[in-house]
Amino acid sequence: MRYAHHFCGFLVEFAQNLYWYLNLFTSFDLQPPLLKAVEALSFKTPTPVQHQAIPDALQHKDLMVCAQTGSGKSAAFLLPILNQLLTKAAPNSKTRALILVPTRELARQLLKQTEALAKFSNIQAASITGGQEFKFQAALFRKNPEIIIATPGRLLEHMGKTENLLEDVEVLVLDEADRMLDMGFSEDVLNIASQCTYKQRQTMLFSATLKQRGMHDIIQTVLNEPKNILVDNFKGEHENIEQQVMLGDDDKHKQRLLTWLLSNRDFRQAIIFVNTKIKAESLYHFLEYHNINAAVLQGDMTQDERNHVMTRMKQGTFDVLVATDVAARGLDVKQIDLVVNFDMPRSGDDYVHRIGRTGRAGEQGLAVSLVDHTEWNLKCAIERYLRIEMTAKKAKGLEGKYKGPKHMKSNGKPVGKKPSKKKDSKKPTAKKAGKKPAGAKTGIKKPAAKKPASPRFGDGSAPFKPKRDS
Repeated sequence: MRYAHHFCGFLVEFAQNLYWYLNLFTSFDLQPPLLKAVEALSFKTPTPVQHQAIPDALQHKDLMVCAQTGSGKSAAFLLPILNQLLTKAAPNSKTRALILVPTRELARQLLKQTEALAKFSNIQAASITGGQEFKFQAALFRKNPEIIIATPGRLLEHMGKTENLLEDVEVLVLDEADRMLDMGFSEDVLNIASQCTYKQRQTMLFSATLKQRGMHDIIQTVLNEPKNILVDNFKGEHENIEQQVMLGDDDKHKQRLLTWLLSNRDFRQAIIFVNTKIKAESLYHFLEYHNINAAVLQGDMTQDERNHVMTRMKQGTFDVLVATDVAARGLDVKQIDLVVNFDMPRSGDDYVHRIGRTGRAGEQGLAVSLVDHTEWNLKCAIERYLRIEMTAKKAKGLEGKYKGPKHMKSNGKPVGKKPSKKKDSKKPTAKKAGKKPAGAKTGIKKPAAKKPASPRFGDGSAPFKPKRDS
């Protein structure tokens, strides 16, 4: 009996050790330089997307991965790419791996992470995006970096100048594929993929949703019998993000609610999202006027200006960033505790990516949406689409007149009055007036048509007719 007890204890300990081993990066068949980089970055336990995607990616399979932002998906494709480049030497080739991303910010972030993971190897990476000098980027291509991280538009410009630029690409990654389709890059992505003519090419697609319009065409055209990995549905509620809603009357009332939020909530850094560049600048100046240490990030800024803002944010130079959706993807700052939707996003996908700037790497976050009467239906649509329910919150002393609709349907939208039928001011048609069709006898005689008057004699318009003799 005593031996059986010891044996059971041994099995339990063995199972725990095995579980621990299987949940370490050392369980993957990675090259020593990569394991050294992972250790230097303090990566210990793989995230769910890394645990599921890395083994299949190492076997050179095409992947179709659905995972939300902040899930660690970048390392899920970077580690297999780097491992292949280290395992299979090709010193005389052109670029061997291409990663397409929708925004400059995401390209910049990925380049930084790639360089960190490739720190103990000789693998070189480069970023090709808009906002940079074209000649400088052309010189980067001539150096044949193993990995190129690019936005579709600028990459196509280089492809137009240089033939067979992507003929040696062994691995193609479409990161944030749904966002690229949202931004109208569908044809560009297909064009670029068609130029990656390497026969044994591996393609990996990562997206928050696989139901985006045009996604089916991308999957059917670009991927070859991909393995579908659904890590976590982006429609699921973010367990570590508290989602709240506050009602406002108009933008001025929202501004007062915003200053109350920033004064009464504990946060390290916050992002305020708006829908337009003009409002971003206006709100930024409003916060500056109220002595709030803020900065702005919007699409009209140059790449150097954007980089400067992002560097200052990571250094903690300011507390609040006012941004358009240009910052909703590719922005990875651990200190962001608060996200405020000053304007409601235009879709549920955009909402997910906005609030995904907080609550990253298992930390807690808060997302607050300011909603006026014009945005109520949009809020309801997003809640229904994502199957969530935002918690209603109020600011004491700042309650507005708008309390939400009095009567609502089951979907949360207000019950509207049926439009009254307006009388047609136009004259009724012959059918409506009961008139008989043309040609029928009505009993009313029409006046005889007048014959045109004959021209007078001598006016020069009629021939002369002599009188007949009687």
